[in-house]
Amino acid sequence: MKTLSAAVLALCTALPALAADQHVTYSFDGSFDDAAFAVESAIVGRGLVIDYVSHTGEMLARTAADVGSDVELFKEADVFLFCSAQLSRKVMEADPMNIAQCPYGIFVAERAGEVMVGYRTYPDGPMQEVQAMLDEIVKSALE
Repeated sequence: MKTLSAAVLALCTALPALAADQHVTYSFDGSFDDAAFAVESAIVGRGLVIDYVSHTGEMLARTAADVGSDVELFKEADVFLFCSAQLSRKVMEADPMNIAQCPYGIFVAERAGEVMVGYRTYPDGPMQEVQAMLDEIVKSALE
């Protein structure tokens, strides 16, 4: 039982570090609108279709009082959601449960005067190819 307790304690200690590693973020030198346009253009420029744009910043601002908060998390924040038919098929043929990772998202957010662009990380294995695609799209938007 002592070994199990030590393992649980080690896991609980490691969780905050793991959680911090669940996204990749880059600073954008420009306005939120310019970053959003650049991300949209980079996605569409790869022949991909944006399925939905989640206006997360607007939702958080609109509902803050409803949930008893006056904290401004973001001045603005959007998440662009899309898939790649070719890449999605490839990763789901490797493991059909990779469906849980789709659609893919790239966020643009402004907080404390800093505009940032990023995406969540994916597990090792076939999903690393999706992560590489997201990184290429984001870096293209930063140019």
